[in-house]
Amino acid sequence: MPSALPPSHSSPSPGPEPDDRRRRLALGVIATGMLMIILDGSIVTVAMPSMQRDLGFTPAGLSWVVNAYLIAFGSLLLLAGRLGDLIGRSRVFVAGTALFTVASVLAGAATTPALLIAARFLQGVGGAAVSAVGLGILVTLFTRPRERARAIAVFSFTGAAGASIGQVLGGVLTEALSWHWIFLINLPVGAAVLLGARRVLPAETGTGLSGGADVLGAALVTGGLMSAIYAAVQPAEYGWVSAPTLVPAALALVLLVAFTVRQATARTPLMPPRLFRSRNVAGANLVQVLMVAALFSFQVLVALHLQNVLGYGAAATGLAMLPAALAIGAMSLGASARLIARFGERVVLLAGILLLIGTLGLLTRVPEQARYVTDLLPVMLLAAGFGLALPALTALGMSGARDDDAGLASGVFNTTQQTGMALGVAVLSTLAAGRTDRLLGTGHARAEALTEGYRLAFTVGTGLLVAALAVAFLVLRPTPRPPVAAPADLTGTVATPATAER
Repeated sequence: MPSALPPSHSSPSPGPEPDDRRRRLALGVIATGMLMIILDGSIVTVAMPSMQRDLGFTPAGLSWVVNAYLIAFGSLLLLAGRLGDLIGRSRVFVAGTALFTVASVLAGAATTPALLIAARFLQGVGGAAVSAVGLGILVTLFTRPRERARAIAVFSFTGAAGASIGQVLGGVLTEALSWHWIFLINLPVGAAVLLGARRVLPAETGTGLSGGADVLGAALVTGGLMSAIYAAVQPAEYGWVSAPTLVPAALALVLLVAFTVRQATARTPLMPPRLFRSRNVAGANLVQVLMVAALFSFQVLVALHLQNVLGYGAAATGLAMLPAALAIGAMSLGASARLIARFGERVVLLAGILLLIGTLGLLTRVPEQARYVTDLLPVMLLAAGFGLALPALTALGMSGARDDDAGLASGVFNTTQQTGMALGVAVLSTLAAGRTDRLLGTGHARAEALTEGYRLAFTVGTGLLVAALAVAFLVLRPTPRPPVAAPADLTGTVATPATAER
């Protein structure tokens, strides 16, 4: 695999490599912290009916258990990534983990809807800090191409399979104990991550706040992203052409345009425009928006179909989706790094997206009374494409980063991920609900109406994946393939031409 960072962007004299055991432990700490964050994003979905019954949520209010987290998480990633570059990525990682852990305890102890929503917002703030800098730490710790490919594969597994694992765990905990424990379980995990982080993460000081905090740029992009994500989750309740949707959307547009102008003129921009001068970086982020938006329909709507149409319980739903997590894990941890080293990121990404098109394509024809083995299990196995696509995307999305702004590049990559998720929530859930309501209004049975709504969302999701495939094929450039290493060569060090465009 070619280096994810071009030589011209590397530190001229990085010094000796950190101890291998310490770096592996650091990878474990970062992956565990990220897994905790990602599990929490999906573990909530199967427990929401129990929360609604216990706390008295209205149907509209219940959506804010997800929305409050999503708004805080998505809008603060860029700012958290830049702070990591300025004050030290390890410090931001530790602070984010501590806040997330405390907020999880508050969420688990919540006795009213308002307390739970407030705790979820704080979880989103802490989650943004952890996610924004985790990848940046990895790409500076693992500089050799083959090692970096393996580290990114582990990191990507936490995102690709963590969501499905979260649904399994959420269902089991909710049925065996109560929904409170889906949050309280983060206390021992967070404590272990904090202890490990202080021992094995590099002691970075950052470039210092005087190196360019760009307070105005931070305020503009945070406000713009918060408004955009708020607008994106409103159509499910109010519709697309409504004041609660259009007003924050207009505000987001104004703020983000102002942020773009600011970045082109600021002496020390929060998001250097050069990050997107590479067509591979810009293309990878665009592909990620389309891909993640489409896969919302897999992660959430398949779970809803299992429960609302087929009558599965929370634990059974999680177990039914476990093969997807296993397939993704086997592909991302077992094969992706080797395939990327052999064929390059672009080829592996295209293959992964093709498998995902098959996943959602099969779901467009899912019958009302689907049988698991013949109708759903093949879908779960084809989800292995995510285990191919995400590591390749991650390497491409980080390819424009220098050592002094790896945190920012990580924040940008995660921001596009959250933007895609918010768009998926807004577009696909609204389309599914609208189709279901129309059919119910014309006398169709509930199970039939729900199935047709889900099929429409799966069809649109398939279209988004086809668009992602087209962007990946037309925009992304093949990466230089490394020479085959001798069997004894465990470093995989590759001399990549400095002139190669990434």
